[in-house]
Amino acid sequence: MKKSTSYFFVGLTLFAGLCFSCSDNKKGKDGRTDTYSSGAISFVSDESFSPIIEEERTVFQFDYPQAKVTPVYTNESDAINRLLDGKAWLAFAARDFKASELQNLQARNFRPVSIKVAYDALAFIVNKASSDTIISVQDIMNVMSGKATKWSDISNGASSGTITVVFDNAKSSTVHYVEDSILGGKPITNPNVAAVNKTAEVIKYVEENPGAIGVIGNNWLNDKHDSTNLTFNKNIRVMRVSKVHPATPASSRLPYQYYIYNGEYPLVRTIYALLNDPRRGLPWGFAHFIEGPKGQRIVMKAGLLPVLGQINVRDVNVSQ
Repeated sequence: MKKSTSYFFVGLTLFAGLCFSCSDNKKGKDGRTDTYSSGAISFVSDESFSPIIEEERTVFQFDYPQAKVTPVYTNESDAINRLLDGKAWLAFAARDFKASELQNLQARNFRPVSIKVAYDALAFIVNKASSDTIISVQDIMNVMSGKATKWSDISNGASSGTITVVFDNAKSSTVHYVEDSILGGKPITNPNVAAVNKTAEVIKYVEENPGAIGVIGNNWLNDKHDSTNLTFNKNIRVMRVSKVHPATPASSRLPYQYYIYNGEYPLVRTIYALLNDPRRGLPWGFAHFIEGPKGQRIVMKAGLLPVLGQINVRDVNVSQ
């Protein structure tokens, strides 16, 4: 007999409208000719957001064929520094402007703006053969602080050997989230932590190393063929994370949209579009497109949680 498992499927209804201004394309003092919906600009983004940003960019340029937005994917620190130095007008990051950054820009007669565009979850992934699939926030703190260096050191640790933690980049938004939101502002001190260059390399490392834990954004996980966003990448296993310690299957949650929505998944972060564009041209147009109805539907389809719109929750029965 087939067992029927009930999942929650999160749907989105948007009421807001979005229209692009018809500003002219006169050349500004900085040599730019872009408008809200035309021209060519580049922007910067933390690399961990590249899957969702690429989906947004593809649809935006299809809808507005006179617009070309070119990404520069880097780490979060570099992205924000480029924005502050005037080398970019738009940056995507997992944090808002700091007060000191706002004061610096405002003192130079800029009017920086931040826009929340999505919520995503920090996901912990392990090798497909791993028997350790649940972990508590306290376990994560112990691993990152070096108090737990072996699988046997964490609650319910069934595997043997050393834990190797792998991040996408030493200055990425994932590292900053762990240090700021999990460790309370303290640095990661586990000696068995490695940083590669890109999120795809984190996934590859975990696929090839049974003792590894990879830390990535959940927009890298979803099976694009599953419209319910309930199926993850089949080449790795996603750990269930528990707010309580020790972790149990009943207390642990996967980074599904529904658990991000209701707060049961504990590791959620906000994706911001940071703008410092005095012309209010194409960088503004692209950022507001993502914030608008079509952009938020793309966010929803990618497995992240939109910031705008009415959320609809439905039961979905999946046969096993």
